[in-house]
Amino acid sequence: MVKEVGLTNLKNLYSDELEAFLANLGAERFRAAQLVEWLYGRGIQSFSEMTNLPVALRSRLAEVAFISRLKKLAEAKGEDGTIKYLFALEDGQAIETVRMKYRYGHAVCVSTQVGCRMACRFCASTIGGLIRNLEPAEMLDQVLAVNGELAPLGQRVGRVVLMGSGEPLDNYEAVLRFIRLLNLARGLNIGYRHITLSTSGVAPGIIRLAGEGLPITLAVSLHAPNNELRDYLMPINRRYPLEELLPACHDYADRTGRRVTFEYTLIRGVNDSPREARELVRLLSGHLAHVNLIPLNPVKEREFQPTSPEGVRRFARLLGEGGIPATIRRELGGDIDAACGQLRRKVLAEARLGDLKDATDAEPK
Repeated sequence: MVKEVGLTNLKNLYSDELEAFLANLGAERFRAAQLVEWLYGRGIQSFSEMTNLPVALRSRLAEVAFISRLKKLAEAKGEDGTIKYLFALEDGQAIETVRMKYRYGHAVCVSTQVGCRMACRFCASTIGGLIRNLEPAEMLDQVLAVNGELAPLGQRVGRVVLMGSGEPLDNYEAVLRFIRLLNLARGLNIGYRHITLSTSGVAPGIIRLAGEGLPITLAVSLHAPNNELRDYLMPINRRYPLEELLPACHDYADRTGRRVTFEYTLIRGVNDSPREARELVRLLSGHLAHVNLIPLNPVKEREFQPTSPEGVRRFARLLGEGGIPATIRRELGGDIDAACGQLRRKVLAEARLGDLKDATDAEPK
């Protein structure tokens, strides 16, 4: 189903907005709760399937609204249960979503933008820059698509991480709406404490997010213990250096009571020496913080290589000895090029984007 100009995507609306939308159509406001259950709880694809709505209302909705959906273009399955999906959007652009299996259930890593303008040196999703922001519905559809994959197993997504392609705080309003829509009781009903937002370090966005009153987990991509090295790896640091970023993180922890996670991707010979470990201890001492050490997923277009397993353990040990709690992230999807942007670039290298546009007009797989 291709989006038609002027139609309303109902998945972009809060419950009260949905009630008002229905009221303008002459329908009872309680129908909004029924719509939410159909859209999110059952994941239907057409208004005709909403059997507890009057036929006249279903026909009217089909005239003024549409139900968005993603088309699966490709998937890659890892030996550890990780699955990366490449989905086509209504306009023919493509985004990645990753399903991760943990002992507590399934988490989904969603993209918030097509591409990214942060230009981090080790990331595949920044190659080619930012194409456009995603709408809240396009983020929700990633979770719903994975729920559809899990439904035959009697399972569903329990956690969401905004850690795919894109900088969430660079698409602030849409991301905030997405997070609140995730929490709808009759919808996906994912608790705020089961949502993690990862940022490259947009300090004003962190401060703004702290004032929203949402107890979500904040993860900050740090990747370096000083400005010189971080400037090199992450150009965003030139705009919001550590002297501005860390106080914003401290403010977030103070106002939300939530410990901030600092992500640190270990790159061989770049940021993984004992010197950098000790410097990181000094940088984070006194903060309500936790370090998540991430073995680098190599990207063929980049020159960087991952730190050895022994080097990762040494780095973690030095942080612990310095009083900084740290964990080593389980390597997920290393055998399927799970780093952000890799599957998208691989498929786009094999087919023109116009071919993906054609795929959006086909029936879903």
